[in-house]
Amino acid sequence: MDTILPVLTAEHLIDRIKPYYPHLDADVISRAYAFCKKSHEGQTRSSGEPYYTHPVEVAAILADMHLDPSTIVTALLHDVVEDTSVTLDDIKSLFSEEIANLVDGVTKLTQMEMQSDNKQAENFRKLFMAMSDDIRVLLVKLVDRMHNMRTIFGISAIEKRNRIAQETLSIFAPLAERIGLSSLQHELEDISFQVLHENQRQSLQTRLEKLTESSKDIIEQIKAEIHDVLADDQITCQVTGRAKTLYSIWKKTEIKNVDMEELSDVMAFRIIVDDIPTCYRALGLLHTRYQTVMGRFKDYISTPKTNKYQSLHTSIIGPFKKKIEVQIRTEDMHRVAEDGVAAHWRYKSGKTQINPSQVSAFNWLKAFREILSNAETSEEFLENTQREMYRDQVFCFTPKGRLIGLPHDATAIDFAYAVHSDIGNTCVGVRINGKHRQLATTLTNGDQIEIITSSDAIPNAEWEDFMVTGRARSALRRFIRQKKEAEFSRLGRALLEKDCRKNNLELSDDMLKPCLISFEAETVQYLYALIGEGSVKTIEVMAKLEPELRLISKRDNSGGDANKNPAFDIKGLVQGMAVHHGHCCYPLPGEHIVGIITTGKGITVHRVDCSILEKFSNMPELWLEIEWNKDGPSRVTGRLIVVLLNEPGSLASITKLISQYEGNISNIHLRERSTDFFRFQLDVEVTHIRHLNAILAAMRSNQFVESVEREKI
Repeated sequence: MDTILPVLTAEHLIDRIKPYYPHLDADVISRAYAFCKKSHEGQTRSSGEPYYTHPVEVAAILADMHLDPSTIVTALLHDVVEDTSVTLDDIKSLFSEEIANLVDGVTKLTQMEMQSDNKQAENFRKLFMAMSDDIRVLLVKLVDRMHNMRTIFGISAIEKRNRIAQETLSIFAPLAERIGLSSLQHELEDISFQVLHENQRQSLQTRLEKLTESSKDIIEQIKAEIHDVLADDQITCQVTGRAKTLYSIWKKTEIKNVDMEELSDVMAFRIIVDDIPTCYRALGLLHTRYQTVMGRFKDYISTPKTNKYQSLHTSIIGPFKKKIEVQIRTEDMHRVAEDGVAAHWRYKSGKTQINPSQVSAFNWLKAFREILSNAETSEEFLENTQREMYRDQVFCFTPKGRLIGLPHDATAIDFAYAVHSDIGNTCVGVRINGKHRQLATTLTNGDQIEIITSSDAIPNAEWEDFMVTGRARSALRRFIRQKKEAEFSRLGRALLEKDCRKNNLELSDDMLKPCLISFEAETVQYLYALIGEGSVKTIEVMAKLEPELRLISKRDNSGGDANKNPAFDIKGLVQGMAVHHGHCCYPLPGEHIVGIITTGKGITVHRVDCSILEKFSNMPELWLEIEWNKDGPSRVTGRLIVVLLNEPGSLASITKLISQYEGNISNIHLRERSTDFFRFQLDVEVTHIRHLNAILAAMRSNQFVESVEREKI
């Protein structure tokens, strides 16, 4: 049971606000406090406390963050519309339109919180839809969640506590991190960790306490030595040492599968100096005095994170030969690191310190809204937003110097869509640091990216194979979906017009509207699309239009299959069943194979490492143990994906090479073409996996071949 603290009064709140906002209208705080208390009269929390204590505590936390009076009043009133008979009009008339709008924003967010696991995707989608352009709404909501987490053990139902904690860990903590509220983020993570993994947290805390206790003297000596090194060069600084949060340590031990004692960065040392030039001076002194750990230096001052976090990070073999992490920043940077975007909403002398470039830390929500509008399903939205939420950043530049932040491992096509979806959709090539590269090229920090576009170009569906960002993926899917629907719609209309002419009918959109419900189509154009893709037959629509025709659908029961291949020579097959090559993996003699029984299709042969097999992992009755006969079939098709330089004679050289190695090309399909490269699918008939490997080796040594691999689905 949580300790019940004394209830804060309105005077307490006013006393917290006045030091940073001396021109405060104390009456508005007093009125909001009284209104909150009266509105929630008779309501209690799970802990038994009067309910109004919750919004009061939320307001107090925001006051400690030095938020403006309107935000404080919003915190006091944030639950009255949701939980009482008070309306937004009441708030508008009693306080202001600004406060009413803020309360409305917080109310919408509250209504969209997760309710159950099976509704998580849809509720997450609604949560972002409800987000206001005013970041103060999100700040109030995050602090509201933080206070609820502080008192979560007042909830007796373990299942409910776990659900709230998991939701906090999955959504609200990352939200706090994305707008730079690291202190809030860490508290949310720690409490959630305590709820979900209490035993692991306790064990980890005990081990950390022992580790820090045994190293206490060493830590103090390290701090002193670093301070002296900098002071000898006339650098005034503060040096602090701290243990990382239990949750962050636990994540690292889980990911790296190592003991805590093996982690080099359990302790982090922070150096705070006066200005930016001194940050780099201090860094140079440390790197001169101590050995650096390669690959661990990050300059977030010249290229801040998207949440505007700035600091220099490095790892050194410091005093006592200890491997330590060091962060170097100014006091202003430290304040932003702790309070994030809230630091830019602080008030001094009644004036806001909002900087548009700093408030842009909130702009990433616009990208989420774009994903929201592009996603076809709630699950797709959740997939894409989580791609955005949980990845480290890489920073690249446009030719004009615009900085674009992208997830780690992002490619050139991700960059194109990050600039604008139209740029991505018309992209035909890319120059990275002045050199032509493939669109699948992985970007690194500091790359200058020039996207080459063409008004006649259309995106390639296979780009999704090497896309990393949810924004790019959702935009591409939307374009392809719209293009596909448009093509199917044109085809469907043409097919239906043909049948109408046969029956002396003149097709019009109006005559189809009564049929929409029968075929579960929202619009006539969508019905055309269903016809075009084959989901609805024209004869079924004609039967609705002209029932007296008594049209009968004739189905082809021949059972023929173009993919059937009787030439297989495989042991263990069921006699009489049709056999098919898996067009997902194209197995070859010499490779381990397995058969999957598919109703209505016979047996499909896959490689044992084929990703499709995961679908059947819980259906052992469908698996058939098979193997190639010793001699095997004379020829089996293998599928390759080849990237060639777009130069005269390149394709000819490849076809000649394959012929020299006695392979037979059965199909060539161009998948993508740009100014510098073209990518195509190549089906080659070979006798054995060794035969294909020999061809692959020869192709990789060819001067025109950028890359060649077996296709992976």
